[in-house]
Amino acid sequence: MIDVAIIGAGVCGCAIARELARLDIHCVLIDKHAEASFGTSKANSGIVHAGQHSPNHMLKGQLVVKGNAAFDQLSEELGFLFERNGELLIARSHADIPELERMKRLGEEKGVLGLEILNSEALRKLEPNLSHDIVAALHAPSAGVINPFEYCFALHENAVNNGIVFMPNTEVLGLKSIKDGLRIDLQRDGKNESIEAHFVINAAGVHAAKLASFLGEPGFSIHPRKGQEYLLDRAATGGPKRLIFPLPSAESKGILIIPTVDNNIILGPTAENIDDFYDLSTDRAGQQKIFDSARKTCPNLKPLQPIAHYAGLRAVSNTDDFIIGTTKHKGFINVAGIQSPGLTAAPEIANMVVRILKDEGLSAKPRMSFNPIRKHYPRVFRSSLKEQRELIKKEPRYADIVCRCETISRGEIEDSIDAGARTLDGIKFRSRAGAGRCQAGFCTMRCLEILAQKRNVPIATLCKNDDGSWILLDR
Repeated sequence: MIDVAIIGAGVCGCAIARELARLDIHCVLIDKHAEASFGTSKANSGIVHAGQHSPNHMLKGQLVVKGNAAFDQLSEELGFLFERNGELLIARSHADIPELERMKRLGEEKGVLGLEILNSEALRKLEPNLSHDIVAALHAPSAGVINPFEYCFALHENAVNNGIVFMPNTEVLGLKSIKDGLRIDLQRDGKNESIEAHFVINAAGVHAAKLASFLGEPGFSIHPRKGQEYLLDRAATGGPKRLIFPLPSAESKGILIIPTVDNNIILGPTAENIDDFYDLSTDRAGQQKIFDSARKTCPNLKPLQPIAHYAGLRAVSNTDDFIIGTTKHKGFINVAGIQSPGLTAAPEIANMVVRILKDEGLSAKPRMSFNPIRKHYPRVFRSSLKEQRELIKKEPRYADIVCRCETISRGEIEDSIDAGARTLDGIKFRSRAGAGRCQAGFCTMRCLEILAQKRNVPIATLCKNDDGSWILLDR
């Protein structure tokens, strides 16, 4: 019998898997998608929140600051980009300043460091492109940005390299309590099978309530909230250096301006309560709302034509808080309702889940071979000219540029496949090949050819992301 089965390979599932890899146990990570992060996590805004937004009495407010503090060490160990560029929560009228002061007190009570309220003059020195209608802002220097899927893949790779078994293309069809655990009925690569586990972690995102319902009344509900986002070309000018937040509403932190670690700007997200758990569409109304808000905040921002637009679904629970803990079914543990600031809190969520498992009787014997360091792969675009020359002298494949927009080499694409990429999007999210201005218009065929050669499979069997998303037809 398996010790722990984690259902859901998003950022929380992968963070939990990595922490469990420290223990000498048999653990599997199950996901219905072809690769990790292909659910909600791939559409995350990539913000590491400082922590002053979330109320202290809520679980999300209690976990976010500790989660934030973990990212310096995590980025060093796992090799993903992380930049503490700070955030500004802006006020457009003097009547809003008391709310900034309230949020400052809220953050300080939780231990958020460096919070200060800036007047318009101080604000303009930091961010000259902000609108002159903005009268003040709460500055939180500990906030930062990451690439969300790079982070998720890093957690996943390190967990797998330390013994966690990944089961992609695997959908959970049912759960049943049995002696000493639970039985999980699965459809894996189109075939039905069952496995048994002492503990099951429900980290299934927007589908967490459905998963819990297999065991009866889940005790909570999940409602999807769609967020549309727009990625601007690097040529866009007039934007800020820091994360820009409006004052939050009851449903959302509002339309943000997000300078990314890859030197693009993301605008969004919207906050649309919907009933469809699979609706990832974008529309002109969403784009108009986002761009109008961005121009109001940064009048000099020249968005040009966005190079990509996408949507993600936030898992909003009826409690509006994280739902983490044991249930009346022994061995079944919920990690549900993980919306913002879930990505930031993920390291501490993982620690919390491991503590719960140990309290419930999971063996705490450490895995002596655990290695927290993920192999760091070369990045041509992020390297200096001297570093590029030295790299190419040792490995000529890094001189063969496949993706011109992002300056991604054949060597980097092969590295991403060695790290686990099995699809075109798997290559894109790991290496950034196809993530630039032409959005893979130039490099798709080269990436497919390299993937087919490395995996030794016919090129027509390869997919964009999940099974059935074929790109080529074999006539």
